[in-house]
Amino acid sequence: MRVRYPLLAAIVIAAATSAAALAQRPTVYDPTQLPEMKGKVAQYLLTARGNVEGLILMDGTEVYVAQRLSNQLVFAVRPGESVTIHGLAAKAVRLVLAVSVTNDTTGTTVAGNPRRSHEEPDQIEAVGRVKEQLHSPRGYVDGVLLEDGTIVRLSPSEVEKFASQLTPGQMLFAQGYGSESALGKIIAARALGADKEHAQPVALTGIPKTDWLIR
Repeated sequence: MRVRYPLLAAIVIAAATSAAALAQRPTVYDPTQLPEMKGKVAQYLLTARGNVEGLILMDGTEVYVAQRLSNQLVFAVRPGESVTIHGLAAKAVRLVLAVSVTNDTTGTTVAGNPRRSHEEPDQIEAVGRVKEQLHSPRGYVDGVLLEDGTIVRLSPSEVEKFASQLTPGQMLFAQGYGSESALGKIIAARALGADKEHAQPVALTGIPKTDWLIR
């Protein structure tokens, strides 16, 4: 179930990193010269600690921005508002590494390159029906979005093991590290199943903890 285009992913991330660095020099470079897309915000994309690292649009597109711009993004853009995004889009999935996000109504813009933090979150759980699959900035399936808006993440190396639970329309119980706030709810799963009684452990094998759990 993994998205298999590592070379493209590497190029996208390298290009986004370079573009973001250049975009931070407004006297020379303009982020609006990068590819543009528009959409309406459905909810925030959160780290396991509950920090904002991007947006999920109404059409399911995942938009990653610099985590250090979390507060700016929350003040600039809210669910239900329309935005214009400049950045690089993946080919095989609805995923964008954004250099800038602009609120179409207010004209407010935030810009930056996706980064990750290393704080330790709390342990929580959730149960709900899977709405769609989610992806890492590299384009691999690494979680799902439940119909109630809860984000569930897991190591990409474990996706095939839990394939039947991660299919849209399936009921899913998730337990692990995460947070719940006014911004949304996210769980980095340590156990998954159709219900709590049938939940199975989620291993961290094959990927560093800080590369998916503490994003």
